[in-house]
Amino acid sequence: MTVDDLTAAITDMYRSLGDRAAFDTRLHPELTIWESDAPDLLDGLAALDDLRDRRAATRGPAAPPTSVAPEQFRAEAWEDTGLVRYVLRARYATGQPDDCFRVTDVLRRDERGWRIVHHHAEALR
Repeated sequence: MTVDDLTAAITDMYRSLGDRAAFDTRLHPELTIWESDAPDLLDGLAALDDLRDRRAATRGPAAPPTSVAPEQFRAEAWEDTGLVRYVLRARYATGQPDDCFRVTDVLRRDERGWRIVHHHAEALR
């Protein structure tokens, strides 16, 4: 496997944003997560679902982004372990400034392909 496989896995995951089941196929069920709006380290998909639900409940009537895509990739692979760093950019149609996040994902390859075992995202102001 090459670093192109890693960046393709990340790109494909964000293409499925909005389809939680499809998006989650790229996540290991026991992943750990650091997010800017979560005060603690999250453990597992259930904790991620709780965060997603809290976000949805507090989002209000704001317009959703027109696109969310990773850019500025830096990736490395060592056998069945990979590290991908990138900027995640959310674009809006309403003239609202883009939201950008600095992201680091650690992936492992198993029988289901490359899956994220640790995700760290930090909002850029």
